[in-house]
Amino acid sequence: MGKYADLAETIIKNVGGKENIQNLVHCITRLRFSLVDDNKPDDNLLKNTDGVVTVIRSGGQYQIVIGNHVGQVYDEIAKRIGLDQEKQVSSESDQNLMNRLIDTISSIFQPFLGVLCASGMIKGVNALLLAFGVLTDQNGTYQVLNGIGDTIFMFLPIAIGITAAKKFEVNQFVGMVIGGALCYPTIQLSALSAEGAQPLYTLFSGSLFESPVYMTFLKIPFIANNYTSSVVPSILIVWLASKLQRPLRKLIPEIIQNFFLPFFLFLICLPIGFLVVGPVITVLTNLLANSFDSLMNFSPLLFGALVGFFWQVMVMFGLHWSLMPIYMLQLATLGYSTALIGMFGASFAQTAAVAAMYFKLNNPKEKALVFPAVVSGICGVTEPAIYGLSLPKKKPFIFSMIGGGVSGAFMTGMNVRSYVMGGLGIFGIPSYINQKTGDVSGAIYSVVAILIAAIIGFVLTFFFWKDDEQEAVDVIDFQKTADNITSPVNGTVSPLTSSSDEAFAQGLLGKGVVVHSSDGTVTAPFDGTVMTIFPTKHAIGIVSDQGVEVLIHIGINTVKLKGKYFESFVKQGDKVKQGQTLITFDKQAIEAEGYSTEIPVIITNTEEYRDVIEPAMEPITINDPLLTIKV
Repeated sequence: MGKYADLAETIIKNVGGKENIQNLVHCITRLRFSLVDDNKPDDNLLKNTDGVVTVIRSGGQYQIVIGNHVGQVYDEIAKRIGLDQEKQVSSESDQNLMNRLIDTISSIFQPFLGVLCASGMIKGVNALLLAFGVLTDQNGTYQVLNGIGDTIFMFLPIAIGITAAKKFEVNQFVGMVIGGALCYPTIQLSALSAEGAQPLYTLFSGSLFESPVYMTFLKIPFIANNYTSSVVPSILIVWLASKLQRPLRKLIPEIIQNFFLPFFLFLICLPIGFLVVGPVITVLTNLLANSFDSLMNFSPLLFGALVGFFWQVMVMFGLHWSLMPIYMLQLATLGYSTALIGMFGASFAQTAAVAAMYFKLNNPKEKALVFPAVVSGICGVTEPAIYGLSLPKKKPFIFSMIGGGVSGAFMTGMNVRSYVMGGLGIFGIPSYINQKTGDVSGAIYSVVAILIAAIIGFVLTFFFWKDDEQEAVDVIDFQKTADNITSPVNGTVSPLTSSSDEAFAQGLLGKGVVVHSSDGTVTAPFDGTVMTIFPTKHAIGIVSDQGVEVLIHIGINTVKLKGKYFESFVKQGDKVKQGQTLITFDKQAIEAEGYSTEIPVIITNTEEYRDVIEPAMEPITINDPLLTIKV
C-alpha cells in the first residue's frame, strides 16, 4: 500500500465512487475530476479530510486541492479506478457549453503541460546563451538545444492527438496517427510552396479566403496549410473519429475491428480533416488572432490590467484554460503571443503579499507557513500562499490582485511578447527573449513587471493590513464572545501543538486544542447541527447556532479502522443539544491496535474570528468551558 492509499480511497468513495468518475487529470496542486453526477460528492467531508486543502467546483470540474504531492495521490487513485488501463466511464454530461469546453481543453492540455513548460525553459536558456554571445545560431550546441526545446512544439498535434483521444475515448494510437499525419512534412504549405513552386490555381482570389492550390485529392482542391504546432485541427479530427467509431463498430465484425476500425477512421476522418477542417480552422484562427490583436491595440493597458487583476481568481476556478487555445494559436500563427502577457506578475504580487504578512501575523504557526509558500510562489506555484495564507485573510489576496493588475498593464503597455511556452515563476523570464533577433528587452520588462507586482503587493499588505482586523475596530468590545465551546469529553487538555499529526499541530485546519478522553464518550460542545460525520465514525463536524464550525477528530489515523470500535448516535443534518452524546469509542481496543486516541478539537472557521482563546491545561469534564471565541 502506498503512502497516500487511505487518502485515495477516501477521495474515491466521497466523490461518489469510481463509477461516478468520468475522467481524472491533475495539475501542479489539485486533482481535477469530471463526474457523472456532480451532486454525489460530499464537499464538507472531503474538505475536512486529512491531506485535502480544499474543494472547488468550477469549469465543469470537481477540483480537490491536495498540494505538491498531488501526483502521488493521483497515482493511487488511478490504480484503484483503472485509469492506468485507460478505464473511463461514458456518460452524457449535463454541464453547460462553457463548462464542457473548459473541461475538454484542460483535460487535453494538462497531461503534457509540464513537458511544454520544460521545453520552453530549455528554449529560454538557449535564448539567453544566444543573447549574451555565449553561443551563435550556427553553433552545434545551440542547434541541438534548440531541437530539444522545439520538439514538443513542432509535433504538438501528435501530443494533442493522444490526449484528445483519451478524452474522447478513442484508441490513443489512432489519435497519435491523426496528429502525426498533420505533421507529415511533404503536405505542409511551406514544403509545397518551397523554392518558388507555382500553384495550379488560386481559390477565392482577392478575398480574405484566398488559397493557393498546389495539388488535388480525388480531384478535390487540396488547400494546404502548415499544421505543425497547431492545436485545434487535431482536437476536431479526433472528435470526429470518436463520433464515427460507434456506427463503424456496429458495421464491422468484432473479430476484425482491431485493424479495420482504424483503417476506416483514417480513410474517412483525415481526408475530411485536410479538405475541410484544416482550411476552415486556419481561416477562423487567423480571424481570431487578428481580432485579439485589434482588442490589444484598442487598449493594451486595460486588457493587461484585467488579465493581471483577475488571473489568480481565474486560476482558482480553472477559467484560465479558456485563454490557453488563443495563446497556442498565436504562437503557431504569429511566432509569438500576447494573450497571457498580463498575467506574468500576478504570482509575484501574491508571493510578496504573503512575505509581508510574515511581519504582521500574530500566530507563530501561520508564520511558519510563510517561507515555504514564498519559495513555492517564486517558482510560480501559488496555491500554498493563496489557500494557506492570503485568501483566508482576504485583504492580502485583494492587494495581490491589485499588484497583478498594475504589472499586467505595464507588460501589455510595453508591447511585451512571449516567444515560447516558458516555465512558471522566475523560470518564465527567458520566454520573453526574441530568439530570432536576440532582443532581450521583453525579458528586461518582465523583470520590471516582477518588481512592480512585488512592491505593490508587499507595500499594500505591510501598511494597510492588520492581522485579524475588524471593521470599525475602535468601537468593538474586545471581550465580547461569539460562543463558548464546552468540552466534548471527560479527560485532560494539552496544546494543539502537542498533536502527533503534523497538520493539526501546525494549525493548518484552524486553532484548537487536544483533549485526551478518559472514558470514550464524545458529546456536543454546544447547541447546533451535525454538518458531516465520517462513514468511519472517527470524526464529526458540527456548527453552532451562532455559526462556529468545530471538527472533533477521534484519534490519529483511526480512519484505517474503518469504523471498528466506534458507534455513532447521530447522522448528518441532525440538530443536537449541548452535552448530547454523539459518538462512543473503545479507547482501550483502539490503543491496543497501536493508534493514538488523542482528540483534536478544531475551530475550522478560525479565520472568521478575532481570536480563539485556549483554556488552562488541566483536567476537564464534559460541559466545562474549553475554548472561547472572540469576534
